[in-house]
Amino acid sequence: MTTFRAAVEAGDIDAAVALLADDVEFSSPVVHTPYHGRDAVAPILHAVFTVFEDFRYVNEIAGGDDHLLVFRAHVGDRELEGIDLLHHDASGAIDRLTVMIRPLSALQAVAATMREKLS
Repeated sequence: MTTFRAAVEAGDIDAAVALLADDVEFSSPVVHTPYHGRDAVAPILHAVFTVFEDFRYVNEIAGGDDHLLVFRAHVGDRELEGIDLLHHDASGAIDRLTVMIRPLSALQAVAATMREKLS
């Protein structure tokens, strides 16, 4: 199990954020341009933690410097499935985090709720 997964499952988002490299690149399923830097990504991860209901990882696949964490959750009445794709740099910090979510109706619910949280 990745340390990131353990932190998220424990509800310790600050610990999860601490695992990110200072110059982490975060690719969101909602916006085209990636976010750069831990300071830019931290508020997003904190908001996601309050938006997703019944969040749980259901699978983990590891290969080299990459980990794929499959998750399920709800946003309102929408059930979603997604992945967190983590890439670790030479020091073990997460230098790239890509999130994908399906189906589209659930992604749209995430986008709308996140806009409210982050505005």
